[in-house]
Amino acid sequence: MKKSMVVAMSPSSQRKYLLTWLHPFLLLSLFTISSATSHSSSSSLSYSDHCSVIVPESSPTVPDNSIFPSLQTHLSRFTGGERILGNYSSESLSFHPSQNIYKTNVTGVYKIRAILIFQSSTMYFVPNYSTYGKPYYSRSPRKINSLKFVLNGFYSQDSGKLCMVGSASWQSKEGKPTILDAVLKLSCPMNATITTSLITGKLESLSSPNASNYFEPISILAISTDVNYKYTLVSEELDRGFPGGIDLPHNQSLGLEPRMFCTMLLGKNFELKYTNGCTSLQNCSPLGKRINYLPSVMSLSALRCSSGDEHKGQYLVEFGNHSYMGYYQPFDPTKVLVAEGSWDGNKNRLCIVACQILNSTGVQGNDRASDCSIRLSLRFPAFWSIRNRNSIVGQIWTNKAVNDSGYFGRIPFVGNDYNMVGVLGLRYKYTQIERARNSCPAKNHVKWKRERYPAGNSYDMRFDMSVKDFVGKRAWGYAVPIFVGNQTYEQSPFTSVSISWDGKSEVEARTSVGPMNISYRISITKLDPSISGFGISSSNLSFIPNEKVEISAEGVYDDETGLLCMIGCRKLDPEFKKSTNDSMDCELLLKFQFPPVNAKRGGLVKGSIESIRKKTDPLYFESLSMSSSAFYPSESKKSIWRMDLEIVMVLVSNTLACVLVGLQLLYVKKNPEVLPFMSLVMLVILTLGHMILLVLNYEAVFLGSRNRQTNILLGSGGWLEVNEVIVRVVMMVAFLLEFRLLQLAWSARFGDDNYRKGLWDAEKKTCFVFLPLYLLGALIALIMSPQRSLWRALRSYGGLVVDGFLFPQILLNIFRFSRENVLSHWFYIGTTFVRLLPHAYDLYRAQNFASDGSYFYAVPSADLYSTVWDIIIPCGGVLLAVVIFLQQRFGGRCFLPRRFREAEVYEKLPVESGE
Repeated sequence: MKKSMVVAMSPSSQRKYLLTWLHPFLLLSLFTISSATSHSSSSSLSYSDHCSVIVPESSPTVPDNSIFPSLQTHLSRFTGGERILGNYSSESLSFHPSQNIYKTNVTGVYKIRAILIFQSSTMYFVPNYSTYGKPYYSRSPRKINSLKFVLNGFYSQDSGKLCMVGSASWQSKEGKPTILDAVLKLSCPMNATITTSLITGKLESLSSPNASNYFEPISILAISTDVNYKYTLVSEELDRGFPGGIDLPHNQSLGLEPRMFCTMLLGKNFELKYTNGCTSLQNCSPLGKRINYLPSVMSLSALRCSSGDEHKGQYLVEFGNHSYMGYYQPFDPTKVLVAEGSWDGNKNRLCIVACQILNSTGVQGNDRASDCSIRLSLRFPAFWSIRNRNSIVGQIWTNKAVNDSGYFGRIPFVGNDYNMVGVLGLRYKYTQIERARNSCPAKNHVKWKRERYPAGNSYDMRFDMSVKDFVGKRAWGYAVPIFVGNQTYEQSPFTSVSISWDGKSEVEARTSVGPMNISYRISITKLDPSISGFGISSSNLSFIPNEKVEISAEGVYDDETGLLCMIGCRKLDPEFKKSTNDSMDCELLLKFQFPPVNAKRGGLVKGSIESIRKKTDPLYFESLSMSSSAFYPSESKKSIWRMDLEIVMVLVSNTLACVLVGLQLLYVKKNPEVLPFMSLVMLVILTLGHMILLVLNYEAVFLGSRNRQTNILLGSGGWLEVNEVIVRVVMMVAFLLEFRLLQLAWSARFGDDNYRKGLWDAEKKTCFVFLPLYLLGALIALIMSPQRSLWRALRSYGGLVVDGFLFPQILLNIFRFSRENVLSHWFYIGTTFVRLLPHAYDLYRAQNFASDGSYFYAVPSADLYSTVWDIIIPCGGVLLAVVIFLQQRFGGRCFLPRRFREAEVYEKLPVESGE
C-alpha cells in the first residue's frame, strides 16, 4: 500500500511521504520545536470543554502505534482562515500523528498527539530586525509558507470521529507574536469504502471574534489513505457483468502480468475524444457544470492497490485541459472523481466505478462521495498499426437515463504510452511496406567491402536529430523504433549493446540479415522562434501546426547498406480533418542513411522528410532535411580509451612544462650572467599562455561546468572532474615557475648599467618587428574564419603565438649579435616538443577516432588544428629550435649573409663613484 502510493505521488510529495513514514524521529523533532513555544497555552486548554460531546476523554493505558489515517499534502485541501492563511482556497495541508499513540480504558478510543501543517504561499507577516536587534516593520514584509498546530486529543475507532485541542505560534500583521488556540474536529472512518473515503472537518478558533488572535473557521477536505479499504461498488458491478461496457473478442485485447497491475496504470494521461454532438457542458462533461470548460485530458492515478490475486485498486480520476495535468496539481475536488477498479481477466479490461465528491465540510461524519453512476473501461489493444498506436483505449459513460440530471454522452479516450513492458503479446500490422520498397530503390551491396552497419534491433537505431527546412530554419526532434520485424524494440536482445573483449560491439560482430520491416515514432518540436536562425519557416507551418508534430512511420531497413526508408503518417489539425474527412496525413516519405559502425571517423545519420503530395495540395510542405551524430557502442569504448589517453597526455605535458622551466631556473642559477639576455617578450608569451588557460578553466575547476552529458554517456562520472583539478594544479605550478623566471630576467636587466641600454634597444627592435607581424596574423585569422566567434578565433591564434614562443628570442639574438648560450638545450628543445606534440596527436586522432565534441588534449578552440596546420606548425617549431641552436653556437646572425654579420661593439664606460 505504501509503495503504490509513493509511485503515484509527484516527486516533491514522494519525498515528504518517505520522510514521514521512514524517519519518525524527524516528526518528533518537529513536535519538540513547535511545542516549545505553544506548550504553556496548549496545557491550559481544556479538552472536555470543547470535545467531550464528540469523543469523551478517557485515561491512556498502553502504547499502540497502529496505522492512523494521515492527510497527505497532494490529496487534501482547506478553505477559510483568511486572517492567518490569506485569501487562498486551493492550498494544501498535512496531518501527521506522532508515534506515541495510546490505547485508553475505553475500547476503541485512542489518545493521540499530532501536528497539523498548513502550506500556503502567503501566510502572515513577520518583522525585520535592525543591526541593534530591535524590530522594525518594513512596508514590504517577508512571508513564510507554513503554519504548524500542535494538537492533543482522542479518536474513536467506532464512530470515526477525532477531536483535538492545541495551539500554534503566530505573528500578526503588526508583527506582534501571539498564540492561536484552536479545536480540530474531523471525521476519519477507519474501514473506508468508496463512499466514505473522505476525511472532512474543521479547525476552529477558541478565541472570541473580537480578539487579536481569532481566525475564521478552516474547513478541511481530504482523501483517506487508510489501508483497511473495502471494495464494494466495483465488486457488485463485476458480479452483474459490468453492464454498459463494450464487449470485444478476448484476442483483441492484451492481458497484464499480475505484478504489473498497479505500475502500468500509475499516472496515466488520456486524451478525451468528444463526438460532434456535444453542445453543452451539461450533456458532454463527466463533471457537468462544476467547471466552466470541456476538459480535454484525463489522468488516472492509483491511490492504493490490493495485494494477492484480487487485482483491485482505488484511483483518483482528474480532469483538465493541459497535457501535463496531474503533475504538481493542487487537489481540487471539483475536478476529480474518486474511483475503485478491478481487472477483468476474462475480457482483458479494467473496470472502474467512479463517484463525484460533494464539496461539503460538515463535521458530523455524514459527508461522503456521491453520484457513483460514472463508469470507465480500459483495455490494451492487441494490435498496433501505422494509423493506430494507442497503447490504452477506453470509454467513460454514465448509467443514468438520458433525461436524468447529470447524464452525459459516452466519451472515448486514448493513451499513447509506448512503454509497454509487462503487457504480453503486443503485435504490429505492417500496411505500408510495399509503398516503402517502391519509393526507395535498393542499393547494391558490394560483398568485398568491410563496412558494417547497425543491426535493426540495436540501440544505435534510436537518435536525436536536427531538422532544417529549405531556408535554413531549424527544429529539434528524435526518432525511436517501435517494432523490428515482429518483435517489440524495447524487448529486443540487442537494445542494450554490450562490448566484447576484442573491442567490437555485438552490432559489429553479428552477420547482416538484409532488409527487415521496422516501425518508428518520430517527434519534431519547434525551437524558440525568438532565437535568431531557429524555428520552422512560415511555408512549413502547416507541417508543425501546434509547435510539435508526431509522426508514425513504418518501412524497410537494410543493415547491409544502412538505408532506412519509411512511409509516415502525421496527425492533422481539426481544420484539416473537416476538409479531408481524415485525421491523418499518410503521404510522407522518410529516408535515413546510417554511417558504418566501423568507420574510423564515425559519421552522421542523414535523411529527409518529404511530402509526396502535389504542390497544389493544401497539405503539401517543402522537404525537410535532418542530421544526427552517430555515436556507436564501439566508438563509445574507443572514446573512453581516448579520453583516458588525453588526460594522461595533459598531465604529462604540464608536468614536463614544470620540469623544463625548473631546469632553466637551475641553468640561470649556475650561469647568472645569461639572465639579462633572455627575451622578456618570449617569457611574457609563455607566462600569459598558461595564465589564460587557467582563467578560461576557472569555472571548470570551481563550478564543475564541463559538459555533463559526455560524462554521463561515457560513464566517467567524477573521475574526469578529479583529473581536471589535478591538471590545473600542475598548470598553476608551471605558471608560477615561468613567472619566477620572468621576474629574474626583468631584475637582471637593471643589474648591469653597461648592458642596459643596448639590451633595451634590442628588445624594442624585437617588438617593432614581431608586433606588426602578429597583428597581421590575427587579422588574417579573423578573415579566414568568419564562421567562428571573435573570441574563439583570437584564442586559437593565441595558441599559434605560444607555439612560436622562440621567435622573439631569435630576433633579440639577431639585433644584439648574441653568442651566449642563453637558453638551456633541455628548455627550448623540450618546450618546443611539448608545444608541438598536440598537433601530432590531432593528426592521429583525426584518423582513428570519431569526433564526439569532447576534448581534453589538443582542444580545437585553444589552437589552430587541422590537417594543414598540424603539418605547418610542427615544421615551423622545429625550424625555430634549429635556429636557436645555431645562434647559440655560431652567433645571432650566423645564418645571414656575411655583410650583415658585423659585430656591434658595446664599450664599457667607466662608472665614477660618488666618492
